[in-house]
Amino acid sequence: MSEPRQISDEDFQKFREFFYRKTGILFEDSKRYFVDKRLLDRMEATGSENFRSYFTMLRFQASGEELQALINAMTVNETYFFREEYQFECLVNSMLEELVARRANTSTPIRIWSVPSSSGEEPYGIAIYLLEHWPRINELDVEIVSSDIDTDILAQARRGRYSPRAIQHLPAPLLKKYFVRVGEFYQIDDSLREAVHFTRANVTDPADMRLHRHFDVIFCRNLLIYFDDLSRKRTAESFYDALNPGGFVCLGHSESMSRISSLFRVRKFPEAIVYQKPWEAR
Repeated sequence: MSEPRQISDEDFQKFREFFYRKTGILFEDSKRYFVDKRLLDRMEATGSENFRSYFTMLRFQASGEELQALINAMTVNETYFFREEYQFECLVNSMLEELVARRANTSTPIRIWSVPSSSGEEPYGIAIYLLEHWPRINELDVEIVSSDIDTDILAQARRGRYSPRAIQHLPAPLLKKYFVRVGEFYQIDDSLREAVHFTRANVTDPADMRLHRHFDVIFCRNLLIYFDDLSRKRTAESFYDALNPGGFVCLGHSESMSRISSLFRVRKFPEAIVYQKPWEAR
């Protein structure tokens, strides 16, 4: 009879350092149970006899398939439509109006990036909010891109099917207008699904970030809380490079760019505090 699989303190430290290098996410000791359970699940799924054999496969597998499966298992995705709605109000009332007023070429699309996408509530919510509350949506082109490191959650976002909990804060008229009831779930309208382009991206990977450029607004809410100071700083610098001059970053209510990087200006609009790449930046 084989010995039960287990994760030692040394194994946990090795894995934590490896996962941090790959994703920028640093698991504290308080997350030990969460990490161990998912590691043991993946060891069983891959038929690995012990942590050593699993970790060797994880590091050297040419396809990277198991690393992606583990990332999918380790990342938490929980959100709902119109979360922190005041930032959407700021988008349509303040940020977009300033951006449009300063644009030399109004034929160039306004580009909005939602990262992480989670299961799609944020990017689809942005699309709905623009359609409902920004009159200039009929005059100007808007592109919405949404990215996540988790490929399973990206597939779920592309499907656009949601539980009652995810849509609980949506006004009934919007639910009726943009969703169809399918059994216990709500399926988002196909036109909205086509309005959002989903991509896989690791915000701590320079190669991934070079593929994401020329945005006017970035929503990155409640992601940086999982990073350490160095990963936060690198991500802030990557966002700076990804933005057009004058572009904005929206963070979660408990996050502050001022404590991370001095690259951005703090903008206090009536609806929200956001962070701006200076107009004179190149």
